[in-house]
Amino acid sequence: MVIIQGRSKRKPTGGRYKSKETKRLSKSGSKPILTKIGEKKVKKLRTVGGNLKTKSMQLEVINVYDSKSKKYIKAKLETVMSNPANRHYVRRNILTKGTIVKTDKGSVKITNRPGQEAALNGVLVD
Repeated sequence: MVIIQGRSKRKPTGGRYKSKETKRLSKSGSKPILTKIGEKKVKKLRTVGGNLKTKSMQLEVINVYDSKSKKYIKAKLETVMSNPANRHYVRRNILTKGTIVKTDKGSVKITNRPGQEAALNGVLVD
């Protein structure tokens, strides 16, 4: 079934709207990209106007900001420690915004949305 990103068919009260709109290609959505830990794998998608979106399927390196030295360093991902989006993502090593991951530099909290970008950024957690 197609994922549509449009107005709901139901009102806040539970009543139905009389829909005059039909399904359009411009209203279509996509399934979420569940970015995992692994060798870098990126998917490029064409968007409206011929632009490109890059979506990360797998990543193995994270750009870490150290607030003490005020510098960025690259770190290698090891495993997911906790994920506030879904507790089952920890077992499957799925990366989302807010996930705390274990790296070779210490614990890091992801600050960007890896499913919508080709890089992974984070901040060191004490």
